Amino acid sequence: MDHSVNFDPSVHYFEPEMESPIDEAAVHDSFSHLIAEQTQDSHFSDLEMDQLDLDEEARDDVGYLLPPETRASEYQQEPPHVDHWSSATLRILSSMPSRTIGRSRGAIISQYYNRTMQLRRHRQSRPSIRDFSRSSRPSIRGYGGVESDMGDLNEEEAKRERLVNNLRNLSMSDRVRMLKAMPLSVMEKTDLRRQAFWHKETPSSSSNIPCCSQMKYYLMIVARQTWYSWLSLLSSLQLWQTALKTVSGRFGTGVLSYFVFLKTLLFFNLFLISVTGLFVVLPQAIFSPLRSNSTGFSGLELLTGGGYFTESVMFYGHYTNATLKKDCAKDSEVGCGNISYNMSLAYFFTIGAAFFVTCIILVYTMSKLFGQSFRIDKSRSILAMKVFCSWDFKVIKKTSVKLQSENISTQLKELLADVGRKRGEIPILQRLARISMHLLAWSMCLGSTVACVVGVYYFSSYMHTVVQNRHFATENPVVKEASLLALPAVVSSINLLLPGFFNIVASLEKYDSPSVRNYVAISRNLMLKVSVLGILCYHWLFRIAADPQSLHLECWETFVGQDLYRFLVMDFIFTVLDTFFGEFLWRLFSQKALKRKRKPVFDIARNVLELIYGQTLAWMGVLFTPLLPAVQMIKLICLFYLKKTSLMMNCQVPRKPWRASQMTTIFISLLCFPSFLGAAVCVTCTMWSIKPSENCGPFRGLDTMIQSGKKWVKDLEETNSKLAWLTWVHTYLVENPVIFLFVTAMTFLVVIYFHTQVVDGQRKIITLLQEQITNEGEDKKFLITRLQSIHERNRPLSPRRTREASEGSSYY
Repeated sequence: MDHSVNFDPSVHYFEPEMESPIDEAAVHDSFSHLIAEQTQDSHFSDLEMDQLDLDEEARDDVGYLLPPETRASEYQQEPPHVDHWSSATLRILSSMPSRTIGRSRGAIISQYYNRTMQLRRHRQSRPSIRDFSRSSRPSIRGYGGVESDMGDLNEEEAKRERLVNNLRNLSMSDRVRMLKAMPLSVMEKTDLRRQAFWHKETPSSSSNIPCCSQMKYYLMIVARQTWYSWLSLLSSLQLWQTALKTVSGRFGTGVLSYFVFLKTLLFFNLFLISVTGLFVVLPQAIFSPLRSNSTGFSGLELLTGGGYFTESVMFYGHYTNATLKKDCAKDSEVGCGNISYNMSLAYFFTIGAAFFVTCIILVYTMSKLFGQSFRIDKSRSILAMKVFCSWDFKVIKKTSVKLQSENISTQLKELLADVGRKRGEIPILQRLARISMHLLAWSMCLGSTVACVVGVYYFSSYMHTVVQNRHFATENPVVKEASLLALPAVVSSINLLLPGFFNIVASLEKYDSPSVRNYVAISRNLMLKVSVLGILCYHWLFRIAADPQSLHLECWETFVGQDLYRFLVMDFIFTVLDTFFGEFLWRLFSQKALKRKRKPVFDIARNVLELIYGQTLAWMGVLFTPLLPAVQMIKLICLFYLKKTSLMMNCQVPRKPWRASQMTTIFISLLCFPSFLGAAVCVTCTMWSIKPSENCGPFRGLDTMIQSGKKWVKDLEETNSKLAWLTWVHTYLVENPVIFLFVTAMTFLVVIYFHTQVVDGQRKIITLLQEQITNEGEDKKFLITRLQSIHERNRPLSPRRTREASEGSSYY
C-alpha cells in the first residue's frame, strides 16, 4: 500500500497500551519489569529486586540508573559476547519489536493477540495492572523466544483465530490502527484485514444487529469507497502528471523544477484571465454595441497585434467609459434597461484586486516552500527513506513500474552524490587563483550586460525618433507594422545570445558543484533581464505615455499593449529557434560530423529566466491588454510540449547528478521579487500618476485612472449619506495608499518572519528528537547489559567454573 511517512512525534498513532518509542517512561518501565521478572524467576535477593523495580507513581524516575560518568565507563567496557548470552536474554531480545519483523509470524500474532486483549479491556474499563494476576498480564513468555518460531502449526493457527476474533470485537478505528502497527508482510496483513472486516455472520448474530446499524455500516462503506474513487479520479486528472514523472525519472529534480515552475505560471495566468475575462472582457463583449472593423485580417496581426486586433476587446482602446445597460445595443436612450455595469470601475478594481490576490498567493506559496525546503535535510536519512519506503506496491503496469524504478534510481543517484561530495581544504594559492578567476568572469559578464543595456536604450530612442517622423505615417501600413518588430527582435536576440556567453565564461570558472553553477547562472541572467526590462519600462512610460501627441497616437495605451504583445510573441519565436538550432541541429552536428556521443545539457538557468521574463511582460501588459494572460497561457502550453520533446530527443542527463532541493523555492522568490514587484510598481505608477488618453479607453476624460473610483464614491455619498465612510476608506486606501501599502507589506513580512521562526523551531525540535532517539538506543544497550549481568550472577556455578574461580582467587 502507498502510505505517506510522518515523522512528527506529536502525532500518536498508537494507543497508550501499545508499545511506542515515544513513551519513554513506558519503555523504561517495561525493561524494569523484565529485569524484575528475571530476578524473581532465579530467586534473587529481595534487596536487588527493590533496587530495580520502579514504582507506578514514579515511572519517570530513573534514578536507579547509574550516573552519566559511570554509565559512560560501563559503555566502554566490553559487553558480553552474544555467544555467552543466556537463553532468557535471547528470548527477551527475540521478542523485541525490531527483532520480530520478518522472523516469527507466530510470535507476532501472539504478541498482537495480547495487545488486542489489552485494548478490549481498556475500552471496557481501565483497572490497574496490579489488579490482574500474573497469568493474565501480557507476557513475552511463550511466544517471543526462539522456541516459539518452531512451534506447532495448530497452536499458531489457534492464536491467529483468537487474534482475528479479538480484532472483530474492536471498534473500526482501533482495528485499522492495530492492523497498521503489525510488523507483518503486505500479504499477511491483507489476509488478516479480509478475515477481520469481511467475516461471515451467523444467522443468530446477524439477527441481533439492528437494521439501522447495518444500514449505517453499509452507507459508511459506500461513502468511503466513493471518496477513495473520487480521490483517485482527481489524482489522474492532474495536469501533466505522467510527463513530469518521466522527466524526473530520466533527468532528475533539477530539470523537473523547470517544468514544475512552468506549470505554476500556467495556473497564475489561468487565475488572471479568469478574473479579467469574467469582470472586464465578457461584460464589454456582451453589452457594448457592435463596431464594424474597417481593417481586414492579413495574418501579420498575429505577430504585431495591430490591424484587425486594434479595434477588438484584446486592447485597452476598445473598452468604453459608459455605464453598460442591458438593452443599450438596441436602444440609444440613456435610461434603457434595468441592469447597469460601470465599466471604468470594473476595469480599475478588477486589475487592482487581481494584483492584490496574486501577491497574497505568491507570498503564501513562497513562505510554504521556504518551510518545506529549508528544514533539516540530511541526505543520509533521506537516502534510507528512499531505499526502504519509496516503492509503491500498487503499481502493476510494466510502464509504470519502469517509470517508478527510473525515478527512484535517479533520486538515489542524487542523494549518493550529496553524501559522497567531499569538501576538502583548498590551498591558499589555488583559492586566490579561483577568486581572481571569479572576479574576472563577473567583470566580463557585467561589462557585456551594461553594453547590451546601453545598446537597447539607444536603439529604443532611435525607434522612438522614427515613429515621430512625419513621413512614417504615409508609408505602407504593412511595412509600418512590420518595422515595429525591430525593437522586440533586438531585445530577444540579446536575451538569446548573451546567456550563451555567460555559459562559456562559467565553464572557465570550473565550479565543483552543479547547484552552485546554476545559481551563478541564474544571478547573471536575472541581472540581464532586469536591466533590459528597466530600459523598456522607461521607454513605455516616460517616452510614449508622457508625450503621445508627438507620436500622433490617439490611444497610447493600445500602442503600449501592442508593444508588449510583440515582445511576448517575439520571445516565443526566438525560444523556438533556439530549441531547433541550439539543441536539435547541434545534436545532429555533434553526432554526425564530430562523431561524438554526447548531447547538449538542458540549461535550467536560461530557460527559467525566460519564463520569468515572459511572465513579467504578461503582468505589465494586463492593464493595456486584458487578454494578454491568455496569450501567455498558450505560449506556456506550447513551451511545455516543445521543451519536453526536445529534452527527450536532444538532451542528455547531467554528468554530475545533483539534488535540486531548493530550486523551486528560489524560482518562486524570483517571481515574487523582482518580477511581480516590478510589474506592480509599473502598473501602480500608470494608474496613479499618468494621464490616460482622452479619446479611448474606460478612463477617457479623467486626469488619472484612480479618479474613476473617487467619482463613484462621491456619487454614492450624494445618493445615500450613510455611505460617507466610503469616502474616508477610498481616500486613505486608494488615493493615498502609502499607509495601506505599508500595513500590507508589514503584514506579509511578519507572516514570513513567523513562518521562518516556526521552521527554525521545528529544526531544533527535530535535532533534539534525533539526539533522544540515539540516547534511547544507548539506554537499551545499557539495560540489556544489566539484565545479562544479573542473570550471570544468579546462574549457579558449574563445577568447572567453581574450580576456575578458586584457582583465580588462590593465584591472587
